[in-house]
Amino acid sequence: MDFAESRSGRATPTPPQRGQKLTPVKIVIAGGFGAGKTTLVGSVSEITPLTTEAKLTTASIGVDDTAGVQAKTTTTVAMDFGRIPLDRDLILYLFGTPGQDRFWFMWDDLVKGAIGAVVLADTRRLADCFAAVDYFEQRELPFVVAVNCFDGIRSHSQADVREALVVGGGTPILLCDARVRDSVKAILIELVQHALARTPASAV
Repeated sequence: MDFAESRSGRATPTPPQRGQKLTPVKIVIAGGFGAGKTTLVGSVSEITPLTTEAKLTTASIGVDDTAGVQAKTTTTVAMDFGRIPLDRDLILYLFGTPGQDRFWFMWDDLVKGAIGAVVLADTRRLADCFAAVDYFEQRELPFVVAVNCFDGIRSHSQADVREALVVGGGTPILLCDARVRDSVKAILIELVQHALARTPASAV
């Protein structure tokens, strides 16, 4: 990958040559409530990410399960959006899904046109990933599972996560820290490679 480091600490791509066509690629970031999707998009985006965060109120009591994420005070109610260049001619557009069940009706629109997805997993609430895994498997959309290791904590092995989610051996199970740009970038590169490997040669 061809990157230069900006003064802000964010990697910026070498500008494309005149007449060079940029290839836009859409990626979905999914996962359960409080898994770290908004944090992931914000940590890696080259632009100020668009977020639709709303404060949790007493109206969410009994509706949103905050077990294990009691410190969470806001939630995504539509989507998160960010952008990251991966090479001279490849740019990723990231669309983060809302995590609560009541917003699942938006997923079909958010996923339309995506080449793949990252299912961000919080091992404290692993069952929250089941719906996302089922959704992408049913639609045969390539995805990777990224286990968000909060504060460097790895409470379960990748093999345990694969078994718990009943995910086949062809789907990568990866470790990451959603707050760390290089960690997230590695996940996105792995997803792009995984999606390309799943794409028929005639479609490339």
